[in-house]
Amino acid sequence: MYSIGLDFGTNSVRSVLLDLEKGIETAEAVCGYPSGLDGIILDDKNPHLARQNPYDYHISLERAVHAALKKATKDKKFTPEKVIGIGIDTTGSTPMPVDKKLIPLSFYPQFRNNKNAMAYLWKDHASADEAEEITELARKIRPEYLANIGGTYSSEWFFSKLLHMARTDKKVFNASASFIEHCDYMPAILSGKKSPAEAVRSVCAAGHKAMYSAERGGLPDEKFLCTLDSSFKGIRNKLYDKAYPAGHTAGFLCGEWAKKLGLPEGIPVSVGAFDAHMGAVGAGIQPGVLVKIIGTSTCDMTVSPKGKKLRNVPGICGSVPDSIIPGFIGMEAGQSAVGDIFYWFIRKFLPAGAGNLHQKYALLASKMKPGQSGLLALDWQNGNRNVLVDPKLTGLILGFTLNTKPEEVYRALIEATGFGARVIIERMEEYGVEIREIVATGGIPDKNPLLMQIYSDITGRAIKIAASGQTCAVGAAVFGAMAAGKEKGGFKDAAEARKKICRFKKVVYKPDKKSKKTYDRIYRLYKDVHDVFGVSNINKNLYDVMKELLRIKSGKS
Repeated sequence: MYSIGLDFGTNSVRSVLLDLEKGIETAEAVCGYPSGLDGIILDDKNPHLARQNPYDYHISLERAVHAALKKATKDKKFTPEKVIGIGIDTTGSTPMPVDKKLIPLSFYPQFRNNKNAMAYLWKDHASADEAEEITELARKIRPEYLANIGGTYSSEWFFSKLLHMARTDKKVFNASASFIEHCDYMPAILSGKKSPAEAVRSVCAAGHKAMYSAERGGLPDEKFLCTLDSSFKGIRNKLYDKAYPAGHTAGFLCGEWAKKLGLPEGIPVSVGAFDAHMGAVGAGIQPGVLVKIIGTSTCDMTVSPKGKKLRNVPGICGSVPDSIIPGFIGMEAGQSAVGDIFYWFIRKFLPAGAGNLHQKYALLASKMKPGQSGLLALDWQNGNRNVLVDPKLTGLILGFTLNTKPEEVYRALIEATGFGARVIIERMEEYGVEIREIVATGGIPDKNPLLMQIYSDITGRAIKIAASGQTCAVGAAVFGAMAAGKEKGGFKDAAEARKKICRFKKVVYKPDKKSKKTYDRIYRLYKDVHDVFGVSNINKNLYDVMKELLRIKSGKS
């Protein structure tokens, strides 16, 4: 039997067919979104805006599934009738306004070219001011709303985006019957739901991004929401009361989409979740393991048993029951830009048309020792997601001289993202979360061994790499198989799936003692600069930072 995993990323959708008996991927296909720049609709007047055309999700889904099934049918043993489950992950928080029939407003002629009627991509930071308002009000009258989401509400999240929509485009806001996360929308349409009320909502999206708590009765109360803005009056009735974990059945593949995809009608469709959460499952997450999904940004995921007493960790994206694996508390954190930073540097500052510049400068940078450049950078080119949760912070590089070379800057940017990763790990550990080892996945770990070794040296931990290059889609397929159930050839739970499918590459990056010792010195400087620019009530003097960087560069103790 087989399960299909659908991974709706920032630029494309991936379809993976998972052989449940062998625990291997038998076919995969990728289809880019046709709209905007690499699938992202931007605005020259507002660099913080990032939207997507929901219609892209439909056509790219069809193309990706057809391509994967075509590859699979080369094996005569495979038939579409052997597909027993479908799982879906998406970026998030990526909400969109829909009408009473669950049709995105952007499908209608009057809203077709209106960016405010489209899906608000996770990396849309246009609602930074609204996020600050939500945080400030919650701290005053509902501090419990912030307790399990790190203490600060983000511009990347659900209600800040809705509040921004309400204030900038009342026509769109008032025309909306509801607002639905991308990860809830896809299972709903595949299973033929015809209204927002029928859509089964994800506890992953609700708990980490929408202040949902089953213990508190669901979403934030009406009084709190109306205090934010009178436009929110009645919004609770437009949303939902209960959210469910992935693996729970959201519905069954309807006739319309079965025909479009070339699959049998009635296949169970799992409740959706965010890509990083399902990617963590595809990479073998379990207590004590931090899964780092490293791409344009990073997501850091770990889990803890529900029965274990756990303090809320300030500055992360949340500690939510059942959000990654049912039966565990799922913890999420991450960095707003990683691969994007390297891409920015290569694209903006280095000559075009000179081959693979990433490989070139990674090779040059690999010949350098830690601290040799004398540079120190902050990794905030797209703000700080965790642990400062501040989209208004910006990047910084210090230590330049007239002899500074491009490869030195390239290495300093890699080191900055490594230091940012260590800040997150140390914050988790400070609050009792054990991190024994790291498993890396995503687009970068296979392509940049220099980065992986630097991360190991900085964090002081061994780093494994997941064997699958499509862990998000594989994780989605796992939950599709869980929705199908053990009796139909699926998985009983995530632990059974992990033993069956999770493998690692032979290479393991281990910290070099000498390099770690140098990076410990540089990290202390990074932390000083991090705190001075990122924490409002800090009292530190940075006078010695440049001097210490020069001492490290010269090899002096």
